[in-house]
Amino acid sequence: MWKLTGGRVHATDATNASRTLCLGLRSVDWDDEMLGLLGVPRELLPAVVDSSGVCAETSDVGWLPAGLPIAGLAGDQQAALFGQACYEPGSAKNTYGTGCFALLNTGAEPIVSGHGLLTTVAWRIDGRATYALEGSVFIAGAAVQWLRDGLGIVARAAETQALAESIEDTGGVYFVPAFVGLGAPYWDPYARGTLVGLTRGTTRAHLVRATLEAIAYQSRDVLEAMAADAKVALRALKVDGGAVANDFLCQFQADVLDAAVLRPRVIETTALGAAFLAGLGSGFWRSLDALAARQAVERTFTPRMDPATRARRYDGWRRAVERSRGWELTDRAPAKEPSV
Repeated sequence: MWKLTGGRVHATDATNASRTLCLGLRSVDWDDEMLGLLGVPRELLPAVVDSSGVCAETSDVGWLPAGLPIAGLAGDQQAALFGQACYEPGSAKNTYGTGCFALLNTGAEPIVSGHGLLTTVAWRIDGRATYALEGSVFIAGAAVQWLRDGLGIVARAAETQALAESIEDTGGVYFVPAFVGLGAPYWDPYARGTLVGLTRGTTRAHLVRATLEAIAYQSRDVLEAMAADAKVALRALKVDGGAVANDFLCQFQADVLDAAVLRPRVIETTALGAAFLAGLGSGFWRSLDALAARQAVERTFTPRMDPATRARRYDGWRRAVERSRGWELTDRAPAKEPSV
């Protein structure tokens, strides 16, 4: 993991520290002070180039012809943000896969988060950097996989929509899928998966619906933190990834956020964003406006939940999260005194 402190990115774990990646976010270049502290010669590091623009060519390796321009460079979530045409500050996307990865465009200045988020360079074009806040949910679609493979209560992930829609609510059941701890904005490695509110009336439909709702609740946790850091009101969320084929999930996300959820015609926006960056860098497209015009929304989900219900259900979620936190510590047996 990387953390922004004083305008520099530094590693927060030993593995990344050994890689000595020390990038100044404001300069978008290697930081001489950090390089000096770690004894890393600048000459050993690659040049930092724009995200869009021809920076190299392919060589002939047998399966790829030589001379193809390389014109787009981006991390997967930054590419998804670009592919979703989130070009204006305050625009946000969330990718729903095994986990969830939300990014909010914050414009030309990096924002240091006070709510457990990461500050990142979204992209740099023509020497001008655009920044974003990023938050990761560790377990999203993986929770549905657990329902299928671990519990065997569904045969296919696609069954979850009909099951969730077969009941009006979860009957008071909340599921916190903290199988590997909680990510943003909690960062609690000792949290563990928790099911609360069970009664003899609880059915597999309630568990399935609680699982899908948990994905949306976790995303709201991250997006609320982003809105607080960036001091913006989130009016719409662009979504992508395999899980957004589930209409119930998208509708509940809109309900719990009280914001429109926009599902694009092309949900594989990571690949689309990489293509957009390369096309812009090679001159195939001339502007961000031209790219934005190509971004087609397949369906818009608008909020239907009343404010009182939204507040009550989200309060229940927060209570459930608190019960999951620190569980590994409290459940662990006390260490034995060493024998003499």
